[in-house]
Amino acid sequence: MKNGKRINNKLAGLAIALIATLSLAACGNSADSKEDEVVHVGILQFMEHGPLTSAREGFLSELAEAGYVEGENLVVDYQNAQGDQANLQSMSNQLAGENDVILAIATPAAQTLANLTSQDPILFTAITDPVDAGLVESNDVPGTNLTGTSDMVPIEDQVSLLLSLTPDAQTIGIIYNSSEPNSKIQADLAQKALEAAGVKVKVSTVTTTNDVQQVMTTLAEEVDGVYIPTDNTLTSTMPTVSEIAKEYDLPVVPGSAGMVESGGLATYGIKYEDLGRQTARMALEIIENGKNPAEMPVETSDHLELFINEETAESLGIDPSSITMPETAD
Repeated sequence: MKNGKRINNKLAGLAIALIATLSLAACGNSADSKEDEVVHVGILQFMEHGPLTSAREGFLSELAEAGYVEGENLVVDYQNAQGDQANLQSMSNQLAGENDVILAIATPAAQTLANLTSQDPILFTAITDPVDAGLVESNDVPGTNLTGTSDMVPIEDQVSLLLSLTPDAQTIGIIYNSSEPNSKIQADLAQKALEAAGVKVKVSTVTTTNDVQQVMTTLAEEVDGVYIPTDNTLTSTMPTVSEIAKEYDLPVVPGSAGMVESGGLATYGIKYEDLGRQTARMALEIIENGKNPAEMPVETSDHLELFINEETAESLGIDPSSITMPETAD
């Protein structure tokens, strides 16, 4: 009987040891599982300027509020091409295949990524017309590995605002970078709205930031006000544009709030930080719920505001409190 007890005790000891071993393995698997929960996000920003940076900051802030904090359970690989196409290509190669989702900020960044990978879930923002840019098949059903948010705003309302600030205007100028397709789309819409209002239009284009001062000065001599789309080149040179506009006593209505902050007079539009947050909410649908970008409609912001640069208004002799949206605007 004693031998039998010894055998039973040995068997019991082996069983306990086996259970302990399995428990340790389970703990290891649990740790591995936790490690797997770390989310990897790549960000490719076309260039450094206020609206694009605000979109990125809004994106990361929304993720943080949802519980994804960089340095804890979020790894962010942020790349900024500084407006250089060669940088876009090399940085896209670095991001592709390494992240759970990639954020492309501005059209050139999204196009470069789209040409490189058809597998990675890519979200874009700060893009006016993703269909025209060749990024999606349609806004309702993208049909590709890309979706995101458009910064398209009601151009007619912005034109109405400009005309209310220049009631006696005979000619309105439009300036943009001719190599930016999204800018041309907005410029064409603005020209159509201005001509429908019975105003002559003078269109001037630039190709680099080096052209802006000369082209804007020439334009300022011929017009009574200026409209500028959400153009990356003009956004980055808004302080220069603003100084010239003040010299010629010209109201400038640009496409975005960031451009107003940099010296434009006023606009009716969106905050890019809000647009970035909206894009992050789409990213969470992909990360947490496995949504397919091909089936996620492109979104636009339904939150529009009137933005006024009081300093610019006063320099033009305009009472900031007198600037309101025309009743005809939506």
